[in-house]
Amino acid sequence: MPNSYKDFEEYQRNFPAPIRELLGQVREAVRRAAPGATEGISYGMPAFKLNGKPLVYFAAFKNHIGFYATPTGHREFAAELAAYKQGKGSVQFPLDRPIPLALIERITRFRVCENLLAASAAKNRKAGPA
Repeated sequence: MPNSYKDFEEYQRNFPAPIRELLGQVREAVRRAAPGATEGISYGMPAFKLNGKPLVYFAAFKNHIGFYATPTGHREFAAELAAYKQGKGSVQFPLDRPIPLALIERITRFRVCENLLAASAAKNRKAGPA
């Protein structure tokens, strides 16, 4: 498989139909939670950014869908993610179990809030004291 794709559709085409379906479901869950986010490919996988900053990434593997919401998104939902294999800033949703789309939406909404707060704080710092 190539490690660079031009868009989600090109990425998705590299997988069997059942995996394509799951990737589409994850994509739609993220879109619902972050309608203002920009979609693209980053690090060779589907990625969403907001205000030019990373929001979430996801990718298909042989036995799981990897979801990457940076360490903060994973720390905030640690209890709900405890049932899944994890790494720093990553979680693996096994293909032999239902993908937790509602949880993906909640994590993405959390990341949207973080992103918007950071953008607001940066704007306030630039504006300086009143």
